[in-house]
Amino acid sequence: MKRNSLALLLVGVIGVGAFTWPLFISASSQVQNSGHWLFLFLLPLVLAVGISAITHERIDVRAVALLGVLIAFATALRTVGAGQAGIEPIWLPIILGARVFGREFAFLLGTLSLFASALITGGVGPWLPYQMLAAATVALGAASLPRCGGRVEIFVLAGYSIVASLAYGLLMDLQFWPWLGGNTSISYVAGGALTENVRHFLVFHATTGLAWDIPRAIFTAFLILTLGTPIMRALKRVNRRAAFSSSERDFQRAEIS
Repeated sequence: MKRNSLALLLVGVIGVGAFTWPLFISASSQVQNSGHWLFLFLLPLVLAVGISAITHERIDVRAVALLGVLIAFATALRTVGAGQAGIEPIWLPIILGARVFGREFAFLLGTLSLFASALITGGVGPWLPYQMLAAATVALGAASLPRCGGRVEIFVLAGYSIVASLAYGLLMDLQFWPWLGGNTSISYVAGGALTENVRHFLVFHATTGLAWDIPRAIFTAFLILTLGTPIMRALKRVNRRAAFSSSERDFQRAEIS
């Protein structure tokens, strides 16, 4: 468990650096897209978390099979929405699956769902590792929410999905913004003051990204409110019968009783 916690912490540190480094470089530094380097760091960590969880039986063969099913489901849903106008149903299985099966499962579900769906939809590019990190952040957040049950849990997840959708959009805009170029009031200034760049980015995000982020937040919350109860019930039943982890199993038994 400590090894996986360390791996997840390392992913968090890498993620913060990957998204924010343009804000802290000097004017003489050469700005280059680091997506390929980020992917080289991220892929071994994903493998390390998965192998460690399987080796120590926190995720067994049945959980791996279910992970594959949820990834396939998420991939299929991404082909439906394709991100148009923020319509992205892929977040439904990611958030609900992460909520039920815990942090390690959530991390794998978030990263691998975006990776697999990018291969299917042709969305492979320097932005992909950033999408994988942002999705892992969304999934880990869902897995870390306080315990609750029934309709309360669905409302909590719907509320979380709104925050997560907005946060995901902000992170993806942050990785994209430095490469726009130009010399306007919303442009990135290499070596500029932190407050100046933050101000430029917030204006850029508000005027461009929110048109996608707000529909994504509303649509995801709507899906969770309408479909969340039966899907969560089915996932919890699978979790209880498969006994993926003793702590999750005890919680599900207490909830059902």
